[in-house]
Amino acid sequence: MENLFSIEDKVIIITGAGRGIGYQLAVGLAKYSAIIYSLDKKFTKKIPKNLSANIIEIKCDITDYKKIKQVFKKIFVKEKRIDVLINNAGVSFASQKKNQSYSEKDWIETINVNLTGSFYCSNEVIKYMLKRRNGSIINITSIHAELGFPRNPAYNASKGGLKMLGKAFAKDWSKFGIRVNNIGPGYFRTDMTSKRFKNKKYRSERENQTLLGRWGEPDDLIGPCIFLASDASRYITGQDLYVDGGWIINSGIS
Repeated sequence: MENLFSIEDKVIIITGAGRGIGYQLAVGLAKYSAIIYSLDKKFTKKIPKNLSANIIEIKCDITDYKKIKQVFKKIFVKEKRIDVLINNAGVSFASQKKNQSYSEKDWIETINVNLTGSFYCSNEVIKYMLKRRNGSIINITSIHAELGFPRNPAYNASKGGLKMLGKAFAKDWSKFGIRVNNIGPGYFRTDMTSKRFKNKKYRSERENQTLLGRWGEPDDLIGPCIFLASDASRYITGQDLYVDGGWIINSGIS
């Protein structure tokens, strides 16, 4: 079992790893002896000293394709392989007023980071995974990729697009041993959602819709990521794994 789910010495790139879910994934996967390259424009949390040898931080804007090419090449030259890419970087700009038109600026930035940046990273990492005819790309999507949510069309569109990007790349590259899957979190307690979590009414509404009766913690995503990064999922590609506490399937009927 240990070998089946092993990610020891796997070279894993995680985008948006400076805080929130990305940071927790970097730390969580490093604990299982993976070699983690954390990409972000800004790093706000310190790496635990006992994991400093396993986590390498690189400042990088994933919407800059030229920079992505430089960074991925540098990683491959050093490690001679890239095993896993986790497209986690994301932004969200919800409109606060019900009757307010959505900002063009927020639309462009959201699509650029959440979708185009993930395309750049996936498109580039495939070049290196092809050399070994093996690799796993994991897209962190959202329940917003499946359901309509109010006042945040860019986030819904970007996550739905990322979901389908994953399926398209799975179709194109699985015959070369490259697997592409999506993990869709529900409501998680992170830096991005801290303001809403502190709102008792909002928090309670989300808890009541979630079958397990609580918000997710970033650690809840470590297991699913290990599964999709390891040989335990070697016959799985093009799939959506929703880690949402039962949100999507909850009809509200008791």
